[in-house]
Amino acid sequence: MSRVPPADATTPAPPSLVVIGCGALGRELMALLGGVPGVRVTCLAASLHNRPERIPDAVLRRMAEVRTEHGEGVRVFVGYADCGTGGMLDKALEGTGVERLPGAHCYEVYAGSEAFAAMSDAEPGTFYLTDFLARQFDTLVWSGLKLDRHPQLVPQLFGNYRRLIYLAQTDDPELDARAAGAAARLGLAYERRLTGIGGLRAGLPVLPARP
Repeated sequence: MSRVPPADATTPAPPSLVVIGCGALGRELMALLGGVPGVRVTCLAASLHNRPERIPDAVLRRMAEVRTEHGEGVRVFVGYADCGTGGMLDKALEGTGVERLPGAHCYEVYAGSEAFAAMSDAEPGTFYLTDFLARQFDTLVWSGLKLDRHPQLVPQLFGNYRRLIYLAQTDDPELDARAAGAAARLGLAYERRLTGIGGLRAGLPVLPARP
């Protein structure tokens, strides 16, 4: 006698859109896309922030995996800006029909191109943090750049910076304190600007409204 599956046992429908995102944007991408019918989010390691030359190949590999799993017809969008690849990400995506987030990096995406240009013009020596980077400063910046073991490198790496701007996606006093502490350790003046995640949403493909 064959077993009847439970009434709630369903096979997930295949996605019509897969967003391959930077791990540093993972929380925000899920806030925007989680639960949107037909959309899946898959993120690459946020540590690629420190090795941007590896981003293009990592994106292409994940694209191949997505199409092997979901078929060649699935739509793919890359949740990266240029992110320090010096145009190599765009070159990797040439001829694929796949688009990416507009802009040079996530700071421009969050702040908006005009506002980011104004900040950069006002003080070119600005180091930026987002919610993710404020949360992961010790791992990705302090330890990632070996400043924990070689603090003498701080003036070498950050001597040309004058201020740190925390581009906040959320109004979180704990992250504000972490970002301020990061600025103090780097010897930089501190500013906080609330951006929210509207700039990220504007850069994503047009999505259906949530029910």
